[in-house]
Amino acid sequence: MRKTDMAEFLLLAALWGGSFLFMRVAAPVFGPLWLIAMRVVLAGFALLPLVVHLKLGPQLRRHWRSLLVVGGINSAIPFVLLAYASLSLPAGFTSILNGTAPLFGTVIAAVWLQEQVTPLRKIGFGLGFVGVVVLVGWRGIDPTPGFGLAVAAGLLAALMYAIAAPYVRQNLAGVSSLTVTTGSQLGATLWLLPALPFTVPHQMPTPIAATAVVALALLSTTCAYLLYFRLIQNVGSTKALTVGYLIPLFAMLWGAILLAEPITLSMVVGCGLILLGTAIANDLFRTLMQGRAA
Repeated sequence: MRKTDMAEFLLLAALWGGSFLFMRVAAPVFGPLWLIAMRVVLAGFALLPLVVHLKLGPQLRRHWRSLLVVGGINSAIPFVLLAYASLSLPAGFTSILNGTAPLFGTVIAAVWLQEQVTPLRKIGFGLGFVGVVVLVGWRGIDPTPGFGLAVAAGLLAALMYAIAAPYVRQNLAGVSSLTVTTGSQLGATLWLLPALPFTVPHQMPTPIAATAVVALALLSTTCAYLLYFRLIQNVGSTKALTVGYLIPLFAMLWGAILLAEPITLSMVVGCGLILLGTAIANDLFRTLMQGRAA
């Protein structure tokens, strides 16, 4: 990687790690549904002019049904679940749960796409599972009444991401990533709109919460995806995807610095096992070694 690519790589991890901080701040004020509705509306309409400028509008119209499905399973549902988890869990904790998505992805790929599960992948999945057990069972944070439901919501969100990936691969192959992102954000908006009248926030938003919403939509969604697309073009998709291994680290860092959230031993050990298991299950080390040899 060039120095500029590395700087963009770290900035992307910081922006996506910051999304858990922004949800932690804004979710108690707006509620999960309203928070995520504002996130996808702002992000979708911020990206739409770029789609028009690049003349990708026909792709949006041609694939609107698939984009609507992706908007539900890859944005609306997992975003709301993570926002709900943020009501009870520290930002870093939620981000670690979200980091299990690639582990679920190996199982989904084996069942749905009939991909072979090698012994090495089984070891990786086992390590990741142990990491979740350590994270949840050996915790150093004060459990709240909704702790169990929040953990379940975070893991279910990761599962939804894992389900969405093969769907996108099968139904939106060849479609621009920018089109998929924009269409999914607008599609998520349509899924969430009917529920908004029944979940109106009961308190006036504070300036900090309102700022967190704007930052979540424009920084952690719009700008982050634009950086992500740029990295894919410059360094390739395999290296760009490894940004996911830094997101929990930045989420824990932001939570500790800005919200004084503790970084516990269970979070460090659990995060390490989950990320190691994910790397093994997705053949990251072998891919990097082959790339270096080439």
